Amino acid sequence: MPTYTAQQIAEQFGLQLHGDGATVIHGVATLAHAGAGQLSFLSNPRYRAQLGESQAAVVVLGADDAEAAPGTALVAKDPYTAFAKISALFDVAPAREAGIHPMAVVDPSATVSPSAHVGAFVSIGARSVVGDGCIIGTGSVIGEDCEVGDGSELIARVTLVTRVRLGKRVRVHPGAVLGADGFGLAMDAGRWIKVPQLGGVVVGDDCEIGANTCIDRGALEDTVLEEDVRVDNLVQIAHNCRIGAHTAIAGCTGIAGSAKIGRYCLLGGNVGVVGHLEICDKVVITGKSVVRNSIHEPGEYSSGTPLTDTRTWRKNAARFKQLDALARRVAAVSKEKE
Repeated sequence: MPTYTAQQIAEQFGLQLHGDGATVIHGVATLAHAGAGQLSFLSNPRYRAQLGESQAAVVVLGADDAEAAPGTALVAKDPYTAFAKISALFDVAPAREAGIHPMAVVDPSATVSPSAHVGAFVSIGARSVVGDGCIIGTGSVIGEDCEVGDGSELIARVTLVTRVRLGKRVRVHPGAVLGADGFGLAMDAGRWIKVPQLGGVVVGDDCEIGANTCIDRGALEDTVLEEDVRVDNLVQIAHNCRIGAHTAIAGCTGIAGSAKIGRYCLLGGNVGVVGHLEICDKVVITGKSVVRNSIHEPGEYSSGTPLTDTRTWRKNAARFKQLDALARRVAAVSKEKE
């Protein structure tokens, strides 16, 4: 593991140093579990009580907490963001040699950069392109007419079905499937017939796709993720959706077909988005909410009921059925008073 001094880190990330700049750091940890030679951070006031007892060699924190630090501290405007940048110094990926593993299968019409790493049991289909410095991990499948941009990584067992184009520095975690058929069906004489999915999937630069996430290709036009979109594990993005740049989507969220989500949006865990609607820029949807109508104003939105004990919930659930009748009675009384 690499080592740095507190002074080096302060200079590299523009932080204010309090204490001994010669303190050596070789790793990162939480306040509660950090030990000698480890760096931690404090951004949530809930954990302020742990600061005095922490054994961390260096703590990244805000100016208000600097005097309470028992040892060396690095003062940041946003301690969590600063910690994220610092911790990347210790995230050392194993070296991957350039070249194609002898147990990989590459179609003769495909193009693979000499600087790319293609692991064992990888399959690359006709007319697909793998760019400079890419890492195609073990067991991944790249179908026909796909493109993997420079510096991108398919960690392992990733499937790009067909007509998937990844931008530069895209990272896709194990089990993700991009470019599968969208859920397009039409009823004909009492039986479903399949609507051909003729579009593709386009993923912008610097996106990250979580494990076992599925992004379907479009029916006619492409499903699009703009640059720097971050998608957690077990997310479903249906055909013809468009996700704006810098939006983050937490796990188990489902987004139905042709929904359009703006830039800098945050979708909490297990959110549901109904198809064919639009969400404007800078919208936050809290966990387990269902978006049934378009949102045209930035802000934070929620749906559902808060957690209560079961007995109370059953009483309220019974009353939910009476809300329409109650609303009509209130409207009638209001009309009589007029």
